[in-house]
Amino acid sequence: MRYFLSVLLHSDTTFGRGEGVAGLVDVEIEHDSAGCPFLGGRALKGLLRESWYEIRDALARGGNPALAMLEPAAARLLGESGADFDGSGGRAALMRVQAATLPPALRDRLHRNVAAGTIRADEVLASLTTIRRQTALDAARGAPEIGSLRAMRVLLRDTRLLAGLDFAAAPAADDLALLAACALGVRRAGTTRNRGRGRVSLLLHASEPANYADSAFTLAQFQHFAALVKGVPGHAAA
Repeated sequence: MRYFLSVLLHSDTTFGRGEGVAGLVDVEIEHDSAGCPFLGGRALKGLLRESWYEIRDALARGGNPALAMLEPAAARLLGESGADFDGSGGRAALMRVQAATLPPALRDRLHRNVAAGTIRADEVLASLTTIRRQTALDAARGAPEIGSLRAMRVLLRDTRLLAGLDFAAAPAADDLALLAACALGVRRAGTTRNRGRGRVSLLLHASEPANYADSAFTLAQFQHFAALVKGVPGHAAA
C-alpha cells in the first residue's frame, strides 16, 4: 500500500550530500545522475521522527492520555530503536520512506533528455539551483573571519518534491492521524535550517496528487489526531 508525501520549499534549501565540488562549492546538494535534486528517504524519515519527538514531549509534559495510543502508532510508522531489517532488536517500521524527488513526469522527461544528449546533467542542476556564499563574523573585529567564506548550493524556493510512502500492511487510523500531525509539524529541513534557510511544508496524500497543495486528506487525518488529543468521545482507547 502506498501513500505520498509532498514537500514544498518556502525558502532556498540545501539537502547536503556531505561533500563539495573542488573550485565550485563547499557543500553540494543531493542530486541524481541526470542532475535532478532530491531529499533522501532516510533524511525525510528523520524529519518525521523529529516531529514525533516534539509531539511526544508536549503530550508527556501535559500528561495527555493520548500518548498511550500514539506511541504504538509511532513505533509502527517509524520503528523502534535498535530495530534491524529483519525486525530483530526492536520493532521494524511498517512504513518505508522513498526519496522525495521532482514531480515524476518532470523527472522522467529530464532523464530522457539527458540520455538523449539534448541537455547535460550539470545544466539541469544549474537550472534548479543557485549558489549562496556566506562568511562567519569575527565579533571582536566586526569583520568576516579570515578564511571563513563558504559556498553552498541551494535548491530554489517554490520547488516541489514528492516521496512515496510504502506500507508493509495497511496503516491503522491512528497511524495516519499521527503521520499527518508529524508532516504538519515539519517546518525546517536541510543544512543551515537554523539560519533562515530550509523553510518547508509537508502534506500527506492518499494517492499521487495532481495538485501538491491539496491539503484535504492531510487535514482529515489531522482532525482524527486532534480528537485523540482532546479526548473526544469515540476516539478513546478501547
